[in-house]
Amino acid sequence: MASIAFLEISIAFISLLAFYFFINKKPHECFPRNLPFLGMLPGLLVAFDRFYDLAVDVLEKSNMTFPFKGPWFMGMDVLATVDPANIHHVMSSNFGNYPKGDDFKEIFDVIGDGIINVDGELWENLRKSTLAIFSHEGFKRFSIIANVKKVKKGLIPFLDHVAKENMVVDLQDVLERYVFDTTCITITGYDPSNLSVEMPEVEFYAALNDAVEAIVYRHVKPRILWKLQKRIGFGVEKKMRRAHATFDRICEEYVAAKREETRLGLHSNGEAMDLLTSYMNLDAAKYGTFDPYDDKFQRDTLLTFMIAGMGVGSALTRFFWLLSANPEAITKIRQEIKTVLPRIESRDDDDDDELSFDPKDLKKLVYLHGALCETLRLYPPIPFERKSPIRPDVLPSGHKVGPNATILIIIYAMGRMKAIWGEDAPDFKPERWISDSGGLKHEPSYKFLSFNAGPRTCLGKEMAFTQLKTVIVEIIRNYDIHVIEGQEVESLVSVILRIKNGLRVTVSKRSNE
Repeated sequence: MASIAFLEISIAFISLLAFYFFINKKPHECFPRNLPFLGMLPGLLVAFDRFYDLAVDVLEKSNMTFPFKGPWFMGMDVLATVDPANIHHVMSSNFGNYPKGDDFKEIFDVIGDGIINVDGELWENLRKSTLAIFSHEGFKRFSIIANVKKVKKGLIPFLDHVAKENMVVDLQDVLERYVFDTTCITITGYDPSNLSVEMPEVEFYAALNDAVEAIVYRHVKPRILWKLQKRIGFGVEKKMRRAHATFDRICEEYVAAKREETRLGLHSNGEAMDLLTSYMNLDAAKYGTFDPYDDKFQRDTLLTFMIAGMGVGSALTRFFWLLSANPEAITKIRQEIKTVLPRIESRDDDDDDELSFDPKDLKKLVYLHGALCETLRLYPPIPFERKSPIRPDVLPSGHKVGPNATILIIIYAMGRMKAIWGEDAPDFKPERWISDSGGLKHEPSYKFLSFNAGPRTCLGKEMAFTQLKTVIVEIIRNYDIHVIEGQEVESLVSVILRIKNGLRVTVSKRSNE
């Protein structure tokens, strides 16, 4: 009898599988099949390397919102959306119901209580304090000087060497190293010299790349699995453990050195100063939920902004890759630089007058700004955003979400939605951002989400544009970047949108105009 019962159960199970595979057809071929017990996870894992492009196809065919079903009882169901109405609802109009939450903080545990990881009063005070620092003339002056100096004394000499030696280099690695150095200088005041002809191995830089790799896998693995791997130190979680230890040790060294400088009175509140020094000079009484002089606070702040800065390298790499396929855009940008950007008297008697890198002057580069916005639309440095409600909600699209449900806003796919950007959505068109009168067109943040939206809109947006334009102006007027033909340029699935195998290029020096 037992064998008969087992046979009946087996037949029933096989019949169920047959039903799902052969009878229950998918609405569209690009949709992952919803299997018994396993949900859609197998289909996602099979296509994981092309996750972003798959998301574009699925969301285009599902009216911009798609319910992904994970394995039963694993808590991995996800509502993927790029619907601007949903995004405005989640990010702005119903903001209070969508905090970062415990799950988000656990996935991003490496940055502790950094501003992107916390909620409530602590987040409000961190945002107020960060805004105060970013608005301070001393910090703004310091960040501009650090950026221009690193371009002039670091990036340009490196590219001169590459051009002279006819070298093939990974442009992504070069630009990410430049960004790492500049970000580290802006935050700590110290230059790690990651960008040099020797291309040295820098422990902190390698640890950042390991950490962002581990974080993305935490989004697609069952929580119980990655937490087990974390406990025993296995796979990418082993890399995360090493990265975590590296961050703790190096951040401690930076903070200790900065604390000693402050004790010796080497900085005053009115002069140009780095981020850590600026925090140490804050009036702690104004921000009761955190101590700006606390070691852990400084460590979490340093690491948060180092990871945030990685997006600049991503944007720069994609910008030059897109320009390589659009030579007419290069011509327009060079002409705009030549005719619009003012020159200032050089401090070096051997040099001609220099271009102005004052943020007010850089804002006059309308076409360049449009080209940057197009790059960020098509290749947002942060390709997705994770949200969860604390109370039941109904989105404008009509989808119901329960408490702690996971909503995944896929920013990469959003920039390619024809329902949002028109039939030419996949095309690189800087003119999309320029009005008939020649000024810049504004797009609402819930449509152009590269700098987030609502109360959590990125505080460093203007600083990022200034840095991007400074680098681009110096490179594009001095060099021609030649992308090696035949290489595959695929996006790596990560929390920072990078090119999987880098971008191999050669560089040639242009004659002075």
